[in-house]
Amino acid sequence: MEFLNNILYFIIVIGILVLFHEFGHFIAARLSKIRVDVFAIGMGPRLFGYNKVNGFTFGKLPENFELNGYCDYRICLLPIGGYVKIAGMIDESLDKSFINSPPKEYEFRSKGTITKLFVISAGVIMNAILAILLFSIISFSEGKIVWKTNKIGYVQKNSLGQSIGLQSGDAILSIDGKPVYDWNEIITKLSLDKFGSTKKLLILRNSDTLHLQVEGDKIVKSIASGNMNLGLTPEKFFVYVRDVETLSPAGKLGLRPGDTLLKINDEPINAFDELTYLLSQNKSKKIQLVWKRGDRILVDSVIPTPEGKLGFYPGFHFAGNKDTINFSVFEAIWNGTKETVRSTELFFSSIAQIFKGNISAKESVGGPIMIAKSASQQASLGIVYFLNFIALLSITLAIINIIPLPALDGGHLIIILIEGIIRKELPVKAKLIIQNIGIGIIVLLMIFVIFNDVSRLIK
Repeated sequence: MEFLNNILYFIIVIGILVLFHEFGHFIAARLSKIRVDVFAIGMGPRLFGYNKVNGFTFGKLPENFELNGYCDYRICLLPIGGYVKIAGMIDESLDKSFINSPPKEYEFRSKGTITKLFVISAGVIMNAILAILLFSIISFSEGKIVWKTNKIGYVQKNSLGQSIGLQSGDAILSIDGKPVYDWNEIITKLSLDKFGSTKKLLILRNSDTLHLQVEGDKIVKSIASGNMNLGLTPEKFFVYVRDVETLSPAGKLGLRPGDTLLKINDEPINAFDELTYLLSQNKSKKIQLVWKRGDRILVDSVIPTPEGKLGFYPGFHFAGNKDTINFSVFEAIWNGTKETVRSTELFFSSIAQIFKGNISAKESVGGPIMIAKSASQQASLGIVYFLNFIALLSITLAIINIIPLPALDGGHLIIILIEGIIRKELPVKAKLIIQNIGIGIIVLLMIFVIFNDVSRLIK
């Protein structure tokens, strides 16, 4: 079932990203009065499609089929991309049937440099617009919830927070000399702002103030390892039960959705990390669990599984002071734009950290298998997480596509600029060679990322 979910969400995510990207090329070509022969979602053989000549059909079109200027909208077998076949352009299709005839007014090759640049860059522009749109929808529908505390409730064992010297009960007063008043600000300033730079913290512990410092490369490595919260949980943070597996220890104990977990063997549960740590220390051992249901405090014994699990799906609740900031439509769009810019900056900062050796390329680069797995995981957390995941992938796709590599949009842009400078078209044979080289490089990269995905799964 998990495998089918992964496949389903992979198809949904890739379908949305490809649809927006290729629609950008499509609409830009149409606005420029350039003929588009094929609009395809997926790669490989045509499964089915529609055009105005023979309507809706299954399978490939007949040999020497004439579209008479119309576009064939199709779904192809392999859900790993898509393409728009633009008349008079050397692209992934490697079509060269037009090279022995003079340029026609509806062909890409007959247009000026500015028009060509517009058509080629439109896919990247649409991916950026998609990211802004999704971030804006999240901002408008969810608003922004601000946790009004700077006090730490729990520091995860062996985490970055512990290595810094932070302790439960500490209040973070400032980061890099700037006061912080809420948890959102603390996490953002520690992790994402000026990614990779050294951070200086002013801490209040009991009645004493302390100065702590954390090196930037330690922050990067902590985030790269998947510990995005740096091992810190705010005060007044509770773990509750979202759902229970009936035959699990939690199910047999009688835990119900909505129950809040309070203690294990008299140890308070202040964070999910603390719960998993306490359970890992008591695998297959009888423990005393204290939980709250409504106004009632319940106590009973239970034995975790040999893996240190109780068999329930957790939820998290912050019971301290919090503000909900609601955005108007225009405020949400502005917030979505800022989030897109920040995510773009973070992408480039992450690439820089890979070159510095602080992030492993093998651990950071993911292919279709990891995208499928991540998409399913984000979807299970809710629609907001899923949309946020698509927005981040859309930015990544836009940036990768603009890289000046043959067969990518960036490679086409370089060729167009060269032709604009020398004021003549490069030989078609040269373009075909460049395109073939680009396709070969992309195939090798796909083999690498798929091999990398499989290696990570079977670790």
